[in-house]
Amino acid sequence: MQQFTIDELALHVGAEVTLDPAFGQQVITGVNTLDAASQQQLSFFTNTKYKASLLETNAGVVLVSEKHADMVSGKALVVSNPHVAFAKVAQLFDTTPAVAKGIAPSAVIASSARLGENVSVGANAVIGEHVVLGDNVQVGPGTVIGEYTEVGAGSVIHANVTLYHRLQIGENVTVRSQTIIGSDGFGFANERGEWLPIPQTGTVVVGDRTSIGAGCTIDRGALENTIIGTNVIIDDQVHIAHNCQIGDHSCICGNTGMAGSCIIGKYVVIAGQCAINGHLRIADQVQITGFSMVTGSINEPGVYSGQPVQPNKDWRKNTVRARQLDELFARVKQLEKQLQE
Repeated sequence: MQQFTIDELALHVGAEVTLDPAFGQQVITGVNTLDAASQQQLSFFTNTKYKASLLETNAGVVLVSEKHADMVSGKALVVSNPHVAFAKVAQLFDTTPAVAKGIAPSAVIASSARLGENVSVGANAVIGEHVVLGDNVQVGPGTVIGEYTEVGAGSVIHANVTLYHRLQIGENVTVRSQTIIGSDGFGFANERGEWLPIPQTGTVVVGDRTSIGAGCTIDRGALENTIIGTNVIIDDQVHIAHNCQIGDHSCICGNTGMAGSCIIGKYVVIAGQCAINGHLRIADQVQITGFSMVTGSINEPGVYSGQPVQPNKDWRKNTVRARQLDELFARVKQLEKQLQE
């Protein structure tokens, strides 16, 4: 079991060092919520609606910002961003097992594949011809990696993932189970009612430190490449069609789907179950709220909502007005009646 003193954790997250030696040497063995934490656990506080939980918590130490430090006197580690600091501490206590350890006897690895130092490949995984796996790559059981695909150092490919041929996966990328990257895009031509497939000759390029959830599909480019930027986070059950480009540090939440040739800017956040039409652009630093449908390009940063999408403040105003339709209808009928009389 991992354990650290509060002083060690303070140093790790850059918190103000406590002046109480007894407090600083207290041992922390894990993390938890404010309500459930014990004296040997750490928690964090960012939202004032949980003030009561903060005041009553049994946590041995709480990560807080300076403006909230007085609310938890004697237990606080003051940091600039408690949520980020909590993530760094939680990583220290992470007990997630490796997806593979060593090379399983049942793994099938092509003789032309090149494996770096300390690579692990799980049972029944298939590594195709001329695949390159960087140092410390982990490949889970049942995963298939197609020929000429390259996976950068430190990346983790979970069980039952399919990586098609000639992909470029960056360093420290995580791909979770049942995800398929590099399948053919939805490219067909119609000749008098007969659908003719168009070979998808591009590939998929995934940047460093990107995280891709379970059950996602990311199609290869038709001619140009599908590009997923650096430090992009993609939730479960997301579909990204051929030739899309996702800018660095963007976030795409679950069940969102985007049609081909979308260009998504940097630091974009797309909430769950959104639909993005093809061949449009979304500017940097745009936020799109859940269940929205984007039918045209968005050229200015800001928050957008609705079906079709519109600036969030307009959507809120129109939603309120929609709720008033019954009342307005009744008033109109009453006025018509008065006019007739």
